[in-house]
Amino acid sequence: MFTGIVEEIGYIKSFDGRKLVVECSKVLENTQLGDSIAIDGCCQTVVSIGENVFSVDVSSETLRITKGFKVGTRVNLERALTPTTRMGGHIVQGHVDGVAKYLGDMKFEIPQELDRYIVYKGSITVNGVSLTVSKNEGYTFNVAIIPHTLENTNLKDLKFGDSVNIETDILGRYVEKFLSSKNNSNITEDFLKENGFF
Repeated sequence: MFTGIVEEIGYIKSFDGRKLVVECSKVLENTQLGDSIAIDGCCQTVVSIGENVFSVDVSSETLRITKGFKVGTRVNLERALTPTTRMGGHIVQGHVDGVAKYLGDMKFEIPQELDRYIVYKGSITVNGVSLTVSKNEGYTFNVAIIPHTLENTNLKDLKFGDSVNIETDILGRYVEKFLSSKNNSNITEDFLKENGFF
């Protein structure tokens, strides 16, 4: 589990379609084999550690659902939460839901099937960065971003048409599953709205 607060920007040193090697320094502090590191929001397991590098084995599912990995690109890195970590962003699983297209001015076009999880003033993760939705209409959303976040993540590298990894807020997915269940007793969508869940 992660918070969406990027610790460091690393570089993809090599990728052969299976093994991904990332160059970095800060996230290697106290990192051990088997630890999880989110790479542009995608949770990966560390399988080897070298001097200023770590490597992971990338599954076919990761390649299918994410924007992929290109040698030489900058990637946002975050180590998994510990019991004493401050929760500065929101609950992020590191399970990418899909890919969105950058339209400029922090506006993104999202696949139609993910739009139902985007909520005005709700949380969303873009390339592993915890952000707040400032607008949502017609399968697009905008995010509010402060200069510090822009400067310290790879979001400042985005150009029109670029792809980004998206993870929607897990709360929305749980609410949808609960409401679609036959055993949801007296809890309705109106009940959730009245009690501040929507």
